[in-house]
Amino acid sequence: MIRRRYEEAAYVLDFLPRGKVRRGGEFVAEPVVQLVGEDFFTLLEATVKPGVNVQLHERVYIGREGRDKVDRILGRISYEELTATAKAELPAVVEKIVRSHEQRFIDFFNRAQPVTPKMHAFELLPGIGKKFMWQIVEQREKKPFESFEDFHKRTSIDPVKTVVKRILEELTTEQKYKIFTRHF
Repeated sequence: MIRRRYEEAAYVLDFLPRGKVRRGGEFVAEPVVQLVGEDFFTLLEATVKPGVNVQLHERVYIGREGRDKVDRILGRISYEELTATAKAELPAVVEKIVRSHEQRFIDFFNRAQPVTPKMHAFELLPGIGKKFMWQIVEQREKKPFESFEDFHKRTSIDPVKTVVKRILEELTTEQKYKIFTRHF
């Protein structure tokens, strides 16, 4: 049996205190937040508990039980369904998540493998072709990367910008291979 994993925490991209019209013309008359999940970068809409205010970029708990600010999850949404504010805030929030989960992304650089016989996972990252891919592989064989700073010093590539760009590509366009976001 496959056990589904859900987001436990998310960051606020936009807060709509008067509600909003959802796809299909349905109006949600209670305060709505648009969120991006912390683990899988899932784009979500949720209602907020009465009398609760949330701030942009605020981390909120959205797990199954014990939510203090979020009332219920309305569902996943696509990038196109985000408000203009949410679209504008998304890059900064994704960067905040990447920086706060440094070890997770350093582990990616230390463990990534080829996705096909002719293409390595590193080549899916913006700005990384064969030359930089081999440079990363050679450097991690000498010694595993320890931090974003260590990675940057040894490869001259900014890992945060590169990872953020890839995550945004996966969220905004159709990608054959998803390495940081979840397939749906």
